[in-house]
Amino acid sequence: MRFYLLTLGCAKNAVDSEGMSELLRQAGYEATDQASQADLLIVNTCGFIDLAKAESLTALQVFAQEKRPSQYLIAAGCLSQRYGAGLLQEVPGIDALIGTQRWPEIVRLTEALSTRRERTSALQLPPSTTRYVASHPVARRADSATAYIKIADGCSAPCAFCSIPQIKGSYMSKPEDAILKEARQLVSQGVKEVILIAQDTTAYGSDRGEKEGLPPLVEAILASVPQLPWLRIMYTYPGHISPRLMEVMAAHPQVCHYIDLPLQHAHPDVLRRMKRPHDMAKVRRLIADLRQVMPEIALRTTFIVGYPGETEEEFGALLAFLEKTNFDRVGVFTYSQEEGTEAAELPGQLPQEVKEERRLRAMELQQKISKEKNRTFISREMEVLVEGVGEGISIGRSYRDAPEVDGMVLVEGELPLNQFVPVRITGALEYDLVGTPF
Repeated sequence: MRFYLLTLGCAKNAVDSEGMSELLRQAGYEATDQASQADLLIVNTCGFIDLAKAESLTALQVFAQEKRPSQYLIAAGCLSQRYGAGLLQEVPGIDALIGTQRWPEIVRLTEALSTRRERTSALQLPPSTTRYVASHPVARRADSATAYIKIADGCSAPCAFCSIPQIKGSYMSKPEDAILKEARQLVSQGVKEVILIAQDTTAYGSDRGEKEGLPPLVEAILASVPQLPWLRIMYTYPGHISPRLMEVMAAHPQVCHYIDLPLQHAHPDVLRRMKRPHDMAKVRRLIADLRQVMPEIALRTTFIVGYPGETEEEFGALLAFLEKTNFDRVGVFTYSQEEGTEAAELPGQLPQEVKEERRLRAMELQQKISKEKNRTFISREMEVLVEGVGEGISIGRSYRDAPEVDGMVLVEGELPLNQFVPVRITGALEYDLVGTPF
C-alpha cells in the first residue's frame, strides 16, 4: 500500500510525521508525494490557533470530498487529540483518528483499517492507560542536512493563552538514551545540524525531578556524536535559562550561539495576565548575560500583540523594548482567542483590525532593526550550510538562522548542496545576507 502524509503546523508535528512515515516504510508501505496515487491519506493536523485549525479542517474536507472509494483518510495530530469523535461531525469522510499521544501505533491503525469489512464508522484505537514520549527509528530526509529531535512532549506551563497542555498533556521528557540513539542514527545518515525541540527545551528532566536537565543532555549528545557540526536549541523558557546552560553553550563550538527565547510581551501587566514571567529587569539581565558569555549570540524571540486588555501604552512599552534590545530575529503574532483557555474569558478582547495594525507596526520596526543588525556582518566571513542551488545562486543558512523561521544567506555561484561553505558577506537585506564564497 502507498501512503501520502500531509504535515501542518510546527516542527514538533514534523518530527511526529517523520516518525509515522518511517514506521510505515518499515512495515512495507511505500511513500508517495501524489495524493491521487495513495491508498492511505494521512493529515497530521495542527490545533494551536484558529487559523491553524481552519487550515487543517480545510485539508481534511478537501481530501474527504475527493478521495476514491478505495482510499482511506486518517486524521492525525492535534485536532484528533483535542476533539476526538467531535471532529467527525465537521468532516464525516474521515475513516480513522489517531492523536498526538498514539501516533507510534500508526501501523496498527492502518492494518486494522485495511482488514475492516465495513466502513460505516470511523476507526479509533481503544483507550490507552499508558502515556509515553515516543522514540522511533529515524531517517534523514534525502534533501536535507538538518533534522529535529523532540526531547519532550506536552507542557506544564500555566500560560493563560495556550491550549497545548489540553492537547498534549503535562510535560514528559524523553529518556536520554533514546535521544542519544536518535542523534547517532541521524549523524550516521549524514545529518549536519540537529535541532533540539520541545514546548520548553529548558524544562527537560523537570518531570523527573531534575533541576537542570538540558545542560548535561547537550554534553551527552556532543560526547555521543562529536563529529556533529551544529547543535541548535529552540523553544527555551525565559525563566529556565541558567548560567550552567550558558557555560555549556559557550564551551562547545558545535552548539550554535543562537537561542530562541519566546518572551510573548514586554509589559509586566500584560505578562501577568498571560501568566508568563513578568520581571522585565530579570529578562534584561538574562539578555545581557547571554551576550556577555557569547558576544556573537543570535537572539530570537516572539511576541503576541492584541492580548485582551492590551492598551496603547502597554503596546508602546513593547515597541520601546524591541527598539532598545536589538534582537536578531523576531516573530510577531496576533492574539488568537482559543476556546478552553483562561485568556478566552478575559475582558477587553480587541478587534482583529487593532491586533493586525499593532502587528504591522511591530514588524516594521523590527525590519529596520534587522537590516541594521545585518549590515554589521558586511565584510565578515561566515560558515554557511548550503540548502538550495540554482540559476547561478546558492541559498544557505548561517548559525544565526533556524530553518523556515529566520533569514537566509544568498551566495553567488552554484555550491555543493548540504555542505558547509566559507562565505564573505557583501550585502545585507531586511532579513537576509548576501555573500560570495572564498
